[in-house]
Amino acid sequence: MTAMPPAMMLHIAAGGVGLASGFAALAFRKGERLHRIAGTAFFVAMLFMSGIGAVMAVFLPNRPTILVGVLTFYLVATAWMTVRREEGRIGRFEVAALAIVAVVATLDFIAGWVAAGSPKGAMDHIPYQMIFVFGGVAALAAVTDLRVIRRGGISGAPRIARHLWRMCVALLIATTSFFLGQQKVLPEVLHGSPILFVPILAPLVLMIFWLFRVRFSKAFAQAPQTLEAAG
Repeated sequence: MTAMPPAMMLHIAAGGVGLASGFAALAFRKGERLHRIAGTAFFVAMLFMSGIGAVMAVFLPNRPTILVGVLTFYLVATAWMTVRREEGRIGRFEVAALAIVAVVATLDFIAGWVAAGSPKGAMDHIPYQMIFVFGGVAALAAVTDLRVIRRGGISGAPRIARHLWRMCVALLIATTSFFLGQQKVLPEVLHGSPILFVPILAPLVLMIFWLFRVRFSKAFAQAPQTLEAAG
C-alpha cells in the first residue's frame, strides 16, 4: 500500500477536527463557553484543511478543487470576522474578501461552462453541475458582502445569520469532501453506503433550523452580545 503524503494526512486530520468541532459548536448553546471553544477549534482546523487542500489541488492538478478550497477558507474567515467586527462597522478585510469571492465566483462559472462543453461534462473529474453549485454559493456570498459594505456594516439578527450560514456551508463542504471524497479512510463496509449522506445533510438541516430560530427568536434580536460570545 502506498504511504499517504504528510500533507494529505494533515489535511484529513484537520478535516476530522473541523467536523467534530463544527457539529459540537452547533450542538452547544450559543454563547456558552463550550460553544466558543468548539467554534475556535472549528475556525483553526477549517483554515488548515481548506488551505492545505487548495495548495494540494494545484499540484494534482484539480482546478475546481482549488476554487473550493479558497471558497471554504473565505467562508470560515468571513464568518469569524463577522463576530469579531464591531456592529455596524466594516474595514479593508471586508473589501478584500469581496474581491476574492467575486473572482472565485467568476472562475467557477467559467470552469463550469468549459466543463459543460467537454465530452465528459466535467473538469478534472468534477462534474460541471457541482462546479456551478459552488459558483452559485460564491456569487451569493459576494452579493451579501456587497450589501454589507454598502450599508457600512451589519448588526442584530442579520449579523448572527451571516455568521451562521457561512460556518454551516463551510461545514457542509467539509462533510461532503470527507465522507464522499475520502472514503478510503473509512471502514470498507461504509464505502458507497447511503448512510454517508446522513452526516453530509446534517449541516444543511441544522443551518435551516438555526436560521429560522435566529430570525424569529426575540432572544437573538434583543441580545447582540450573544453573537460576540458565539465567536
